[in-house]
Amino acid sequence: MADHEAVIKNGAPMEPRFYGRRKGRPLRASMKRLLNEDLPQFAFDPTRLIDDQFGRKADCFLEIGFGGGEHLAGLAATMPDSDFIGAEPFINGVASLLRHIQEQQLGNIRIWPNDVRLIMPSFGAASLAGAFIMFPDPWPKKRHAARRILQTTLLDQLAVMIRPGGRLVLASDDSTAKSWLLQAATVHADFMWTARGPQDWRQRPTELPETRYMKKADRAKRRSSWFLFQRRDLVA
Repeated sequence: MADHEAVIKNGAPMEPRFYGRRKGRPLRASMKRLLNEDLPQFAFDPTRLIDDQFGRKADCFLEIGFGGGEHLAGLAATMPDSDFIGAEPFINGVASLLRHIQEQQLGNIRIWPNDVRLIMPSFGAASLAGAFIMFPDPWPKKRHAARRILQTTLLDQLAVMIRPGGRLVLASDDSTAKSWLLQAATVHADFMWTARGPQDWRQRPTELPETRYMKKADRAKRRSSWFLFQRRDLVA
């Protein structure tokens, strides 16, 4: 059984297996306060309609694994007429995003502080304008390939959730992850790679904010790549 499949016990589905860190260094008191006081206000509720949670009808985007939250916060700041949902199991990253939200006074973000696969069934068909998977853990060893976030099952779900013409944006600085992301998405019948030449994946799209992961890759002289896919139109 693949690591990204749900575990079945006594005939009932359990939470999917999760590999990775949920906690890092001990949080400062100010960050703990953000989790206790601010997270309930910005928490994504999978039992409620997306429009109801934001109090309006707008384009909505999902970021899977937002890390420290600077990319998601940057998108929300530059696209105030759109709404954003971020999923991240790493609690230190959740606290970091809450700090960005507070400092920039952002109201168009909702946070799921857990595995994104737990909420994906709650999204309606064509409910998203796009999704982002930015610099995911590459799990470079071959025996750990099933732990990589972008699997066929996830792409199948995203194909339902993202409306025709919507975007799927993938990025990495790791050679193993780049190959995996690109191959997985290009062979999927519902997504079309929009690149016309090397510069389309070698240069960061101007509308995407810089992140600490990009800067870290630059310092280490690792070349980052951005792969932009479009949800194909539904066949009549």
